[in-house]
Amino acid sequence: MSKFLSDKYSNLSPYVPGEQPKERKYIKLNTNESPFPPSKKAVKYSAAAAKRLMLYPDPDQRELTAAVAKNLGVKIENVLLTNGSDEILNFAFMAYCDKDTPAIFPDITYGFYKVFAEINNVSYKEIPLKEDLTLDINDYIGQKGTVFIANPNAPTGIPIPLSDIEKLLNSDRERVVVIDEAYVDFGGESAVSLIEKYDNLLVTQTFSKSRSMAGARLGFGVAGKEIISDLNAVKYSTNPYNVNRTTAAAGLGAIEDKKYFEKNCKAIIETREWASVELENLGFTLTPSKTNFIFAKTDLIGGAELYKKLKEKGVLVRHFTNPIISDYNRITVGSRVEMQTLITTIKEILEEQK
Repeated sequence: MSKFLSDKYSNLSPYVPGEQPKERKYIKLNTNESPFPPSKKAVKYSAAAAKRLMLYPDPDQRELTAAVAKNLGVKIENVLLTNGSDEILNFAFMAYCDKDTPAIFPDITYGFYKVFAEINNVSYKEIPLKEDLTLDINDYIGQKGTVFIANPNAPTGIPIPLSDIEKLLNSDRERVVVIDEAYVDFGGESAVSLIEKYDNLLVTQTFSKSRSMAGARLGFGVAGKEIISDLNAVKYSTNPYNVNRTTAAAGLGAIEDKKYFEKNCKAIIETREWASVELENLGFTLTPSKTNFIFAKTDLIGGAELYKKLKEKGVLVRHFTNPIISDYNRITVGSRVEMQTLITTIKEILEEQK
């Protein structure tokens, strides 16, 4: 870092994205991307919108906002579109955390929460998961601060029931609870149905996973009109044109192509269940994932060693060095062919261990 960097960022530890290697072609199962291309309608709409890139996009994204709201069964005033769900999460840290209101989140969860807290200079408290990597909602009741919970959690893939979220919301109506639903379309239970009942709830979702648009960067928040108004004030104080024209057009096409979305989600869930059984038959222990990834470990080989050997053989998965989960690897659910190659490669590695 240069000598010019403000002291307030001297201890900043940036988020580390999953590897995007260029030195060779890998079967890429490390960043929870979809194995399917975006909807043809999304591509068509985006290409048409590209012809008008000389013009700024609609800062309110009225057409896409209306489509998202209709799809979710909420009002337009309950939705705010952002540059990926990371942006809406950052807006929440900016709006609802300060020196008197810390951020509260699990110790094993999406790594960006800690970074958002640090870059916004707010204190935070990490609450340990239980020994089985599940989240106990009672640990968050009575805590002072804004709560951030990924549901299903990442990297564990474990969901919590809607009744737990409602219990948390009811426990303190004077604080905001943010439920990050990046993976909800793969078997989780969405809290969007609760926004009219609870004015302290913000739900975030993304087009990256289930709608095959990780490269487009499109997300959104869903909440009561007062919270959306707060977040809009933050947005218009940072970047009014936060969602570009081609991304918005692709998002509209993706929303309209509901059959394609449902087909892909179903295929990913089926492949996840098939691959999970195959891994269990090889001696792996898995968490009960309701996401587009599998979180797995085995006593036959260490997590770091398996990650390294898979990479050497052209298969990328995600390994975390945190001692609590270092025995595990997070494996994105790819196509059936990719997952078959993964299973075959793991068999080869385990055979080499003998």
